[in-house]
Amino acid sequence: MILGIDEVGRGPWAGPLVVGAVILGGVEIDGLDDSKKITKKRREALDVEIREKAAAWALGWVSARELDGVGMSQALRLATRRAVEQVQAQCRQQNLAFSEIIIDGKVNFLCGTALERYVTAMAKADGLVPSVSAASIVAKVARDQFMAEQAAVYPGYGFASNAGYGVAKHRVAIERLGVTPLHRLSFAPLAKYADNKAKPRAVPQKTVVQYGEPSVGYPQKIIRGPRKVAQIFSENITPDTGNVARIDLSNTISSETKKSMTTRQIGDKGEQAAADWLTARGHEIVARNWRTRYCEIDIVSVKGEVLYFTEVKYRKNDDFGDGLAAITAKKQRQMRFAAELFLAGKPEYSGMAAKLLAASVSGDPPAVQAVVEIN
Repeated sequence: MILGIDEVGRGPWAGPLVVGAVILGGVEIDGLDDSKKITKKRREALDVEIREKAAAWALGWVSARELDGVGMSQALRLATRRAVEQVQAQCRQQNLAFSEIIIDGKVNFLCGTALERYVTAMAKADGLVPSVSAASIVAKVARDQFMAEQAAVYPGYGFASNAGYGVAKHRVAIERLGVTPLHRLSFAPLAKYADNKAKPRAVPQKTVVQYGEPSVGYPQKIIRGPRKVAQIFSENITPDTGNVARIDLSNTISSETKKSMTTRQIGDKGEQAAADWLTARGHEIVARNWRTRYCEIDIVSVKGEVLYFTEVKYRKNDDFGDGLAAITAKKQRQMRFAAELFLAGKPEYSGMAAKLLAASVSGDPPAVQAVVEIN
């Protein structure tokens, strides 16, 4: 299983840095994408679905004061490790294990830990790898909700709408009201407030909101300086034993699991129907259910001098539209990404033209209703 990791809140002038970590565990959730590309309403709906269906999920929080004390680079490492430690605890409780960690971006924030060898840092993974997309969504929704709550604590800064980013109205409010404990004084535009001569705005006496409330998973420890951070970073983060969890479920298969197994079997029949359709039209099937840690391709075939990559979408009936409706712009990007990975590892097909196909299959027994080429 893949543990996906992504961060939000790197750029704002105020508020915490938050890292999301999610293991979907085979669960398919429609609509996952980079959280920045999804509407607020859709993000919040997906957030609920992810938390309900994911095998494990967690958030790692680093406060503005912690970030000021250790710097952005170390704060990203700390938030990532906090999130991962929570996921590991959940995995131990559920007897699960992950075999791969994918972090959005180019930096391995688990470098120097026992988990380092499991990590792949991948640019734009939040738009390509479902578990990373899910991590991006739960982190952003949690941070946005926290900042909206802080708007009532610190009125005048517009935290509910700007989430702490340095937009014009926020800058004006800082000049007029000063800074709060949420502001990052290590950021150049706010550095003058770190001077003793510039007194930060105090927390209102009626306020008891702080990082550390267990109900929302804020960090329990406030880091005051680099020495304490070094101490925490030296703590060993031990991976779950084995690359893949081996669990005997022979006597504990739930009705939901049985249902998903039946769905998978029907899906296999749908893919077979598409393969038969292609073969009848002169295609040679060269791969079925080709998978990597990041993506999969249902059918790879050759006809003439062209290599075809086919995505099969099965619907038991067409009451709510055929399967082609699921071939969204994001799905097309994922298909292209998967095709490129396949070609990168198959030099025997280099130089061949490549095309993407989408096959709509429905009925019982399954039958191909339409096959379209994707540009």
